[in-house]
Amino acid sequence: MSSSAPAADFLQLAGKTVLLLGVANRKSVAWHVGRVLREAGAKVVYVVRSEERRQAVASLLAESDGAAAPIYVCDVEHEDQIARLRDEVAKAHAPLHGLLHSIAFADYGEEPVPFHETPKRAFLRAMDVSCYSLMAIANAFREALDPDASVVTVSISTTRMASESYGFMAPVKAALDSSLAFLAKSFSRFSRVRFNAVAPGLLKTSASAGIPGYVDAYLFAEQVILRKAAVRTEEVAAAAAFLLSPRSSGINAQHIVVDAGMGVNYFDAEIIRRVTGSA
Repeated sequence: MSSSAPAADFLQLAGKTVLLLGVANRKSVAWHVGRVLREAGAKVVYVVRSEERRQAVASLLAESDGAAAPIYVCDVEHEDQIARLRDEVAKAHAPLHGLLHSIAFADYGEEPVPFHETPKRAFLRAMDVSCYSLMAIANAFREALDPDASVVTVSISTTRMASESYGFMAPVKAALDSSLAFLAKSFSRFSRVRFNAVAPGLLKTSASAGIPGYVDAYLFAEQVILRKAAVRTEEVAAAAAFLLSPRSSGINAQHIVVDAGMGVNYFDAEIIRRVTGSA
C-alpha cells in the first residue's frame, strides 16, 4: 500500500477488477455498490440471474452514465452455470481483485407461517441460494482471484432479533455470517483473500418489499434509529466498497454493521412513552 497515493484515490480501486453478483434493479444494494466502484475507477463485471435482468442492467448502465460493462448470466442454483461463469470470466477478466456476493432468496408462500412451521423445501432453497452460493462461487473462482483479493457478502445487522416477518431468513443469514470465518481459514492455506460481510439494517429495496410485514418494521426502525431516519442503500454501498478495497486489508472474517445506531436504541424514551402512555 503506497502512502503517496493521491487523496482522490483513497480506496485505491482505480484499475482494479471487481466481480459483482446480484443486481436486480436500481434499488439493489449491488447496483449502488457498482456505482461507487465505477466512480472510484474500478472495472466492474456484472453477474445477473437471467437474460431479462442482463438487458435491464444494460439499460440502467446506459441511463446512469452512458457506460457499458460486461454482464454475464448465472443462476447460482445450477452448478453448471457457475462453472461456465468461472470459465468465461476468468478467460476475459482475471485476476479479480474483488468479488461482491449480494444474492438472497426466500419463498414465504402466500402467507407467513410461524417459524416452527417453515417448509423444509423453502428453508433449504433459501440456504442454497443465500448462503451456499457464496461458498460455491468462492470455490469456483479461487484461481481467478488475486492473492490479495477481497470477497464481500451482504448480510443483515442482527440474526438474534427474532423478527417474525423476516422469519427463516435470519437463521440462513446466520449461517452465511458463520461461513466467513471458515472461508477465510480455508483460503489462508494458499492466499491472503479476505472474506467479510456488510450488514445493513432495514433498507428500502424491491426485495425487502416482498417480505410480509416489512413496511411496518421499516417504519418502526426509523423511529428507533438515533437520527430518526433509515439507513440509505448508498451508505451500505460505501461500506461495501471500503471492504472491497485495499484500504480494508486488515479486516477479515468480520460482520460490519451499518444500522445508523439502531442496535443501541431499543429503549428509546420517546417510544417507551408511546407504548406505556406515560407522560
